[in-house]
Amino acid sequence: MKNVVLLGSTGSIGTSTVKVAEDLPDQIRLIGLAAGGNSELLLAQTRKHGPAVISISDPAKAKALQNILGVSTQVYCGNEGLLKLATLPAADIVLIAIVGTAGLQPALAAIRAGKDIAVASKEILVMAGEIVMKEARRHGVKVLAVDSEHSAIFQCLDGKPGSSVRKLWLTASGGPFRSKTDWPKENFSEITVERALKHPSWVMGRKVTIDSATLFNKGLEMIEARWLFDVEMARVGVVVHPQSIVHSMVEFVDGSLIAQLSTPDMCLPIQYALTYPARSASDRVQTNFPKIGTLTFEDPDTERFPSILLARRAGDTCGTLPAVFNAANEVAVEAFVNRKINFPQITETVRRVMDAHKVVDHPTLEKILEADAWARCEAAR
Repeated sequence: MKNVVLLGSTGSIGTSTVKVAEDLPDQIRLIGLAAGGNSELLLAQTRKHGPAVISISDPAKAKALQNILGVSTQVYCGNEGLLKLATLPAADIVLIAIVGTAGLQPALAAIRAGKDIAVASKEILVMAGEIVMKEARRHGVKVLAVDSEHSAIFQCLDGKPGSSVRKLWLTASGGPFRSKTDWPKENFSEITVERALKHPSWVMGRKVTIDSATLFNKGLEMIEARWLFDVEMARVGVVVHPQSIVHSMVEFVDGSLIAQLSTPDMCLPIQYALTYPARSASDRVQTNFPKIGTLTFEDPDTERFPSILLARRAGDTCGTLPAVFNAANEVAVEAFVNRKINFPQITETVRRVMDAHKVVDHPTLEKILEADAWARCEAAR
């Protein structure tokens, strides 16, 4: 039985994690749940799974939940609550599914408390991959991937050394604007928020869906892979695969490629992270190759989607630049969703902020957070 703390229980990854726990009640126990603002869903999850501790961002909502639940459940709030849950003595693994930078401090706290972590928040490794992986090695804990692409690479590597790897290949759906014929670059300024939120393959949260439309999500995943698998950026590639059946591939030095394939469903990589190294039986994911018919691949169009080039620059430079890349994108996406800028201006804003940044090499956590705050102000300006 794995005792699991789930940070971000009411988001898309969080609710999928709850489904996995319900599929495997003899193997997974949810002992802590944290949510942002959805107190109604958090209450329903708490009543069903009976965690000893929960947390919500708003102190008023925390007080209301405590009054409803009584002494059976301890309710915390804010950042303090996230840290309390991340370091619960009974936890075996902490799954971090908080969007944005809020998951970084809980991730480090969990590692330092000797907990394995499962990472669904790209920002943790993008911002502070060097620090996070160093701390994980120091404390002898595992950092397991929840993103389908990184879970695929982890499964394909199967413990093989980095010296045997020629290249890691991250697959990308290409997003809703993949077709150059339907969406030439000159028409990108006409893209609406509603159209950008219609992803062809996955059901995800708003921020991740917009990132998929700009391919910033793939850029963030490139940097994440660089740290998670300890390879330089030159050995991380991207290939567009619209069917989203091949979740990623590893090319080895002898020219062989190993890929992980399945029908798109986030429950599969979540389950593998929580049950690793075992594989547990599940009927949730069914893959029918005759029905799928054809798998296609193509190069990413970096002229229309320059975010991949910006990500490679950030990952090559390292230091504080990946944190700046991430923070500027968060601000720009929010501005686009609020209709303050158009679709191409997301990437242009990030580029300008990166150009203006003075990189700090091998930064402390304090310097990373300073760079993050500076980039947000600069992007907003």
